[in-house]
Amino acid sequence: MSDQIIGLHEWFETPPGQYLLDWERARFDEAVADIFGYHGLQLGLPVLDALQANRMPHRWLAVGEDGQGLQQTQPMVALVTDFTALPFPQASLDLVALPHTLELAADPHTTLREVERVLVPEGRVVLSCLNPASLWGLAQRRARLYRRVGLGSSYLPEAGEFLGYWRLRDWLRLLGFEVETVHFGCYRPAVRSQQWLDRYAWMDRMGPRWWSILGSAYFIVAGKGVAGERRMRPGRTPPRALAHPPVSIANSAGAEGARAQYDSEFKP
Repeated sequence: MSDQIIGLHEWFETPPGQYLLDWERARFDEAVADIFGYHGLQLGLPVLDALQANRMPHRWLAVGEDGQGLQQTQPMVALVTDFTALPFPQASLDLVALPHTLELAADPHTTLREVERVLVPEGRVVLSCLNPASLWGLAQRRARLYRRVGLGSSYLPEAGEFLGYWRLRDWLRLLGFEVETVHFGCYRPAVRSQQWLDRYAWMDRMGPRWWSILGSAYFIVAGKGVAGERRMRPGRTPPRALAHPPVSIANSAGAEGARAQYDSEFKP
């Protein structure tokens, strides 16, 4: 696992890595700024401070058991732990940030289940992933085919595996989360130099409108549901039951009298 994390950190120092990092930092800052509570946790990727815009009094950064990235943890306190067995009681955290954590995890579904365990009801998980259905995902798959015959090099780090958006959304739903916000971004093609990235800057302006779900990265904010309750989205009102107006005794008696009079007059 240490080689995978080192490779990822080195890639973030390249022009496309900085491009992705800037986009994700803006998304995390925007999402966590208005999430309130007392305890927040970031799992992995110390090069990105996903909780810097949050105002919770207690915030931690947890790194894997190999301890990679400890020198980059200030000002947050660092924890060295297994992401599938977090050292927190059940329902004790208000916010958990997962910047590319699930992609690098040996068992991403178990990691997500552990996040659900430690979150309080209505707590939030914010996460980012690379999108396999994108130009970057296509370039990575093509590079892997070439490498099998000893040609070329990978555009993205070899660490971890892509997690598709719809697959991850199903996992969240099965664990009782409701997706609140989704962003796709980084629409520029798989080029390595800053000069070529700048030439394709127009794609970031057109992408959200014309090919929104094909961004090279996606960002999700999801809330943990409360057992026995259904979360309502903003702007929606619960359906109202149809009211049955009571029938007065007088009306009921009048109806019975009219029926008796009809029977006496028209029935033989």
